[in-house]
Amino acid sequence: MDWRTELEALTQLFPDGGDLIESVESLPHEAMPEPYQSLLCHEHHMTVTMERYHHCPVDVHVAFEEYADPLYCREITLTRGGTDQIVQFGLVRFDFSYVTPAVKADILSKRLPLGRVLIQHNVLRSIDLKWVLRIEPGPAMRRHLRFDQPGPVYGRMATIFCNGQPAVELLEVVGVV
Repeated sequence: MDWRTELEALTQLFPDGGDLIESVESLPHEAMPEPYQSLLCHEHHMTVTMERYHHCPVDVHVAFEEYADPLYCREITLTRGGTDQIVQFGLVRFDFSYVTPAVKADILSKRLPLGRVLIQHNVLRSIDLKWVLRIEPGPAMRRHLRFDQPGPVYGRMATIFCNGQPAVELLEVVGVV
């Protein structure tokens, strides 16, 4: 599947999916400007990357979720720990077939970011970075990121493999840098 088809399939799972993106282009990793290249062009959890970059833990806030076992979709923002400063927006589609009931329960509790849950449960995981994107955000994404200024944002699409299986499809967009 190409990146446009995959991005559209993911965004359409969410009620505001049609208003998230005004326009988008896929970039080669080397064309991504800094600090976005360092923040996005890797195969690590964004939770850890955001915590390292912002020198603090991040908190998860779920704006929308839908669960039809075994599939769970959620639209989230991450904020700097204990603040309302948004550092990331994300769309997640998780197939719980590939994780234990304890992992599933922790994710559904919405207390910790997804990456932190997988790390704490020592889930054997790998991240396949598929594409990095330059996005002109639509009104819904601007609202989620609390962006009023014009201009692009940068993100990535990736798959997280849990125990060797493609368990998570996601779009991660950097907020405040």
